[in-house]
Amino acid sequence: MKLTPHDYDTIWAEHCRRKALQVAEYDPTAGIGCPDDHFRTEVTAPDGHKVRVPMSMITDPLYSTRLGINDFEMLRCRHDFYFWAWRCVTIKDKISGRDTRFTLNAPQRRVAEVLESDRRAGLPMRLIILKARQWGGSTLVQLYMSWIQSCCQRNWHSLICAHVKDSAANIRGMYTKMLAQYPPELWDGDATPKFVPYERSANVREIVGRGCRVTLASAENQDAVRGSDFAMAHLSEVAFWPATLRKDPTDFIRTICGAIARAPYTLIVMESTANGVGNFFHQEWLRARAGKSDKHPIFVPWYEIEIYREPITRDELPQLWESLDAYEMNLWSSIDAMSLDCIKWYHNKRKEYCSHAMMQAEYPTNEEEAFTNTGNNVFDAVHVEKMRTDCRQPRVGELSDMGVFADDPLGCLSLWTPPHSGRRYVAAVDVGGRSRSSDWSVIAVLDYTEERPEVVAQWRGHIDHDLLTRKATKIAGWYNEALLVVESNTLETENGGDSLYLLTNLRECYPNLYLRRSFDTVTGCATSRIGFHTNRATKGMVVDRLIELVREHGYVERDSVTINELLTYEHLPNGSYAARHGCHDDCLMTRAIALSVAREEIGHQRCVGSTLPPPPP
Repeated sequence: MKLTPHDYDTIWAEHCRRKALQVAEYDPTAGIGCPDDHFRTEVTAPDGHKVRVPMSMITDPLYSTRLGINDFEMLRCRHDFYFWAWRCVTIKDKISGRDTRFTLNAPQRRVAEVLESDRRAGLPMRLIILKARQWGGSTLVQLYMSWIQSCCQRNWHSLICAHVKDSAANIRGMYTKMLAQYPPELWDGDATPKFVPYERSANVREIVGRGCRVTLASAENQDAVRGSDFAMAHLSEVAFWPATLRKDPTDFIRTICGAIARAPYTLIVMESTANGVGNFFHQEWLRARAGKSDKHPIFVPWYEIEIYREPITRDELPQLWESLDAYEMNLWSSIDAMSLDCIKWYHNKRKEYCSHAMMQAEYPTNEEEAFTNTGNNVFDAVHVEKMRTDCRQPRVGELSDMGVFADDPLGCLSLWTPPHSGRRYVAAVDVGGRSRSSDWSVIAVLDYTEERPEVVAQWRGHIDHDLLTRKATKIAGWYNEALLVVESNTLETENGGDSLYLLTNLRECYPNLYLRRSFDTVTGCATSRIGFHTNRATKGMVVDRLIELVREHGYVERDSVTINELLTYEHLPNGSYAARHGCHDDCLMTRAIALSVAREEIGHQRCVGSTLPPPPP
């Protein structure tokens, strides 16, 4: 519907209202607009100006109305991080490239206030930050740590650790620049502010006159931090820390955090740009979002960053408005902080990318876009995240030979719903490898009695193939002799006769097996073969069905690991599907196969395994 001039006037008025909200007065020298304004009070500085300072400053025993300007500012630096950043820190401006005083932008002030809130309360400071681009998150964290070491604490050692050593060195370079240009009259130390090597170590520097050490490390050299005494840690680009059999981010971060006491002025900040889902950083982010972590989660969307705006005039409004698509219209209607300046920048920036998903990956509007968009995802991230709301913590254990579930924290069987009489179940098996470095073997059980099938149990681990088939028949048998569907590729191609024997043995020992039709080109006869054979045609068929069910929320997924697999499943250039490099699709394939077979069962109202003719001898 074409809008009238009156409609555009209304939109313009709303734009002006939103734009006014984006312009927050912030003057760190006067103490105006600081996030901690409720904890400030007005005093007269020695130069006669009225300034708002933290109340902790005027209760400091060193405070006096007779202080000279230098002593006043030095004391203020100890209590007022925002003033210290502007007065004592020089950084390079990202746009002009020139040196400038560090005036915190809006996202930086939001992060700083979370840290300051815990510091004022005497709590340990803990954050996890999901970074967008170009707002200075790493800069803020490192310089906040620098303030604590320069003004608040002596002998207070810190760690900077990134995915590679060069990145950590770049972060420490900000500290070096700060010390080199620190106002000497405000330095609270016994010598000129600078870094010096500590005990001839290439990775450790000490701040002269403060006794504070700064250690440089990387995820590639994890042993370098063992045995060290840290009070603060800046862990950068954690999503890119490698996970191997010998090095795991979980163990490394446990080592680092174990060296830091839960005490006032201690700090741990874990920050990163997103690097897909299912990795350690993503798991920690979800824990923090659920309130199960010690860390405050912070995400900064692109529209909060001042440099991502383009001024628009009233005359330009109709042309811009008529060019917006449904996504951009939704940005305007659903986000009160979204001015037309933001919309114009986003609309024009999108033209640089061949797909919207690539734009979302670079400039996410929300955390789901940050984690899930790679530009070639098979499943829509919005639909997948809706399914995550059905996920539940399972009981974990194993099924005994007597058919009794026993809780065991080391078990591999996740149980959401036990079997019930009269329910129809299908159990799909994806055969993986035996070693820890190989693909997982997965047995997934779905209840397809109702219109929306539901995942009720899952076994996931590494196991010999003969033991896997026994476990599959045991679990399927427990679920009312569920239709057992074995993905047979591995068993048909590995170890020759041994694996084929396992398939034959399955038919002899389990009464409700899925058998597929096969045409024998030699005899010209149709036969039946055990299991579901995955090839390009059948894989495309079952995955296409899964895409439909995910889009329609057509089945109930209980497992968060499977949700993560859906988010890392990609289109390949040749048109096929596969898990993203370093990720898995074992759980996903059991769902795709089970849901496809369940649909076939519902459609034919028969048990495939009991009606197909037996295979030839």
